[in-house]
Amino acid sequence: MPLLVMKFGGTSVADLERIRNAAQKVRAEVARGYDVIVIVSAMSGKTNELVGWVNETSPLYDAREYDAVVSSGENVTAGLMALTLQEMDVPARSWQGWQVPIQTTSAHGAARFVDIPRANLDAKFAEGFRVAVIAGFQGVSAEGRITTLGRGGSDTTAVAFAAAFGAERCDIYTDVDGIYTTDPRITSKARKLDRISFEEMLELASLGAKVLQTRSVELAMRYKVRLRVLSSFDETDEMSGTLVCDEDEIMESRVVSGVAYSREEAKLTLVTVEDRPGIAAAIFGPLAEAGVNVDMIVQNISEKAQGHDRPVTDMTFSCPVEQVARARKALEAARDTGAIRYDGLEVDEDAAKVSVVGIGMRSHAGVAARMFSALAEEGVNIKVIATSEIKISVLIDRKYMELAVQALHDAFDLDKTG
Repeated sequence: MPLLVMKFGGTSVADLERIRNAAQKVRAEVARGYDVIVIVSAMSGKTNELVGWVNETSPLYDAREYDAVVSSGENVTAGLMALTLQEMDVPARSWQGWQVPIQTTSAHGAARFVDIPRANLDAKFAEGFRVAVIAGFQGVSAEGRITTLGRGGSDTTAVAFAAAFGAERCDIYTDVDGIYTTDPRITSKARKLDRISFEEMLELASLGAKVLQTRSVELAMRYKVRLRVLSSFDETDEMSGTLVCDEDEIMESRVVSGVAYSREEAKLTLVTVEDRPGIAAAIFGPLAEAGVNVDMIVQNISEKAQGHDRPVTDMTFSCPVEQVARARKALEAARDTGAIRYDGLEVDEDAAKVSVVGIGMRSHAGVAARMFSALAEEGVNIKVIATSEIKISVLIDRKYMELAVQALHDAFDLDKTG
């Protein structure tokens, strides 16, 4: 029989009533002739509760025990979902990660997939079971320990199963009814997209859109897994939600498909750092080792170059506000060891990043000019600019973020379908 993967997030299985609602959607797909692999998250709020218990018990916790505790939320949901389906006369069985087994690396809290053997699940489907309910977010290491994949890992679990089992499609059920041109909470003109390419979705996810986890989109793009994002609270049919697919499945690409934002950004500038071959590696190597997610980077001539007996430059980059202290410590340590020399570190923690994304940029000129003109008309000053083939991002003052999103949404007519 054809196979479908259905993933239900925490809000979709928040209580027994919502689990029954999700189970009814699974039963409907079984009635259409599908065998179904269901991936479930922990019930809404449970993972935070479990993490809190771990931190309260042992602030310097053993990561292996952290995974053992935190993964239990998905196990509960999987069992309840299987029981609910059985009550609906749907042959179903729940599976924890180690039972499949979902083989992962040993990086506890941030494990990655190694393999998903099909034999055990295929045998159950052959016996007449129609639904396998899998606890998302977890796996098992080569040492036989439970591992977790990091927040949002259930999305990645769903895509990995869809790839491993050659599923017709992977449906991601959440509390929104699809992918929008921007956040509807910022502009009422935001429009739900029928289709979006993997590349566009990957950029939007990495730039701040919260609907899909970045790793899940990367995996879907690599294995050409068609994703559908839709609401677990609406009636669904084959046209519901937004399909994330290969660019070839989109008949006509818009120049810009969406506007993304990241509110809590910081701009850091190393003042009069020495200008020599290898200086970028000397700066960003320690930052990477410290786990700082550097995004936009600009190198320019220092205003304070005069008076130095060596060539100097200013190096500016952005990172999440929460990582500023970590970045400062890493840079100061690198200066103390003599790896780099600079006169000062200027930090602006009141920034936001706004981006326009669209595969149509590849074949259309003038997108940057249109974007910058729209921001200029609203009096929004640009601090840093970064581009890729299908994206333009700017760093601006945080107080102008919502205004910038609205202006760009209007400038590119994203409320219109044509």
